[in-house]
Amino acid sequence: MLKKLFLTFLFFLTSLFAQSKSEFFPDGLTIQPFAANSLEPKLGFIFKINKNELRLYISNSIDVYRNQFEENQTISFGADLFTFTLLRGEQNFHFPVDAVDYLFGINFGYKKEINNSEYGLRTRLSHISAHFVDGHFDGTTQQWKDNVYPRVYSREFIELMPYYKIGNLRIYSGFTYLFHVDPSTIKKDNYQFGFDYYFHLKLMNEFTPYFGYDIKLIHLANYTANNSLIAGIKFGEVFGRGLSIYYNYYSGKSIHGEYFDKNRTYSAIGINLDL
Repeated sequence: MLKKLFLTFLFFLTSLFAQSKSEFFPDGLTIQPFAANSLEPKLGFIFKINKNELRLYISNSIDVYRNQFEENQTISFGADLFTFTLLRGEQNFHFPVDAVDYLFGINFGYKKEINNSEYGLRTRLSHISAHFVDGHFDGTTQQWKDNVYPRVYSREFIELMPYYKIGNLRIYSGFTYLFHVDPSTIKKDNYQFGFDYYFHLKLMNEFTPYFGYDIKLIHLANYTANNSLIAGIKFGEVFGRGLSIYYNYYSGKSIHGEYFDKNRTYSAIGINLDL
């Protein structure tokens, strides 16, 4: 019986891949980044308004393998490597680094296109660690700034992000399970919901306004909501290479691990390169 099941499964896979188009290291991403989600690949800056802080993103996601089958279905396997860094501005173009977070992991994608709609799922298996840097230390007083001392922060998690897209509107939800986390007092379940909308206007060489909203319920001692609102303009391909200039409003707990239990509210102007 097991032999028959194995042969049937093997026959199914052989038939599937015989009718499919496979690529290693293809262009673009199967699942495009969710515009307002704070944990997406970016290459650029955000400058906080009325605050002496900016954030530097040097991060990327790639599809390592992609398989398209039955003409309208695609699966993919990829990798993520992110850094996002908190800096302050000082005189003479000095930008001391206060804190830095690292993420690395793998991702899986599936999508199916039907006429003017699409649905799919992105899954991530990732690790994040966070660290204070020398810009958080006051060399004059030999003390950590604001009396906030370094602490161990890391998490390993699996994230499930299903979505549905109709026309220019994409709606998504998310569930994140932290199967290991330090400090251990952090709870292990997070929930998420959001949407983004791209206007797809063809003006001034692929000029595309867009906006999005994301709310994430994170579980510390209690549940708390992180809200992120984004509105911007994309120059270049809508879901490809280009330059984005955007406004971002954020309210909730800090996205930086060393400040994970600190409240942050700010408006910011961002610049991002989509490679």
